[in-house]
Amino acid sequence: MASYTYTALTPAGKQTKGTISADNREDALTRLRGNGVTVINLGEAGVLNQEVSVSFLQKKPKPREMAIFCRQMVSILSAGVSMNDALLMLEEQTENKLLQEAIVGCRKQIEGGSSLAEAMSQYKVFPSIFCTMVAAGEESGSLDLSFDRMADRFEKDSKLKGLIKKATTYPIVVAIVAIVVVVVMLTFIVPKFEDILGSLGTDLPGLTKAVVSISHFVQAHIVLILLVLIAIIVGIKLYQRTEGGRHVIDNMKLRAPLFGKLTTKTACANMARTLSTLLASGVPMLNAIEITANTMGNIHFKEALLEVKTEVAVGTELSEALRRTRLFPPLVYHMAGIGEQTGDLVGMYGKIADYYDEEVQQTTEQVMAALEPMIIVLLAAIVGTIVISLLLPMASMYGALENI
Repeated sequence: MASYTYTALTPAGKQTKGTISADNREDALTRLRGNGVTVINLGEAGVLNQEVSVSFLQKKPKPREMAIFCRQMVSILSAGVSMNDALLMLEEQTENKLLQEAIVGCRKQIEGGSSLAEAMSQYKVFPSIFCTMVAAGEESGSLDLSFDRMADRFEKDSKLKGLIKKATTYPIVVAIVAIVVVVVMLTFIVPKFEDILGSLGTDLPGLTKAVVSISHFVQAHIVLILLVLIAIIVGIKLYQRTEGGRHVIDNMKLRAPLFGKLTTKTACANMARTLSTLLASGVPMLNAIEITANTMGNIHFKEALLEVKTEVAVGTELSEALRRTRLFPPLVYHMAGIGEQTGDLVGMYGKIADYYDEEVQQTTEQVMAALEPMIIVLLAAIVGTIVISLLLPMASMYGALENI
């Protein structure tokens, strides 16, 4: 098959460009017209003008983009538009390449007789919870409601990730700046002062000797130090991909000062929101717990929920199974118990999710408030030590001159 580049007008009058594969030019023209566009220009793609797709450089759609996709789908389906036409409209509006390719693939599979859920399950951009919700919506005839619930979940997920990113960005940036400042001082400023201090002809204080020695080491082994740091980072990443490594690192995240509570509350918010969404859509309890477990970022919470699924399968109440994990806070299983007694487990978990969303926001603000002064004090201590080590010999010299 050959590749052809085209310029066309959508039914809405918007100009679009792209590449299409076809047996010949007539076949490409037929396919484009079948998509409802008016072809302005169509030519065989060459090496220079062929659209290049590099999968490893393409970014997965963010939760916010997925939320927009769901909201658009709700609006289009509510207007009575067929699924095939709805996907065609979204295909033209979606900017994320991976999501766009998935929408195109889903539309073609639906034309071949597949259901939307079956088609979506073939693409990684649609998580398992998404496919399950769509399948439930297709079975119940409330597909627009399923997309609406998924939009809510993606929006909450986007907000949580934004809060966590806010909490971690500041200390990372300050740490990088601190490292750069220290390296610059040790490689450029300290050597210049060393020549001046050497001309004094006096014995240098111990602190000054230590800083000068560190400066010599950094200058002589700067490349080696960078390679070691890179090796450590890569090693940690590779170690985290192993089963044992992930357990160790995720356990450290749970026990880390300041960030440990944030990790737990974020996991509880995600668990409650996902479970509530699935149960509200009619997904069976055991399936809902398993899907929720697979959405957990921390492996300890994932394994805990899989244990919960096993216990619920043999007749244990969900609240009791959650309590036995000794990982979830008391509020989670107490609220689950109330939901079981009142028959409103979905509503209770919705309230738990809302509660922990607020807790994550408050904890993030507390972490930021605690980290800012700590980092500033640490940076001031490091830089101050270097500066004092350079000023001590001069102070000793001036003191000696005054005694003459």
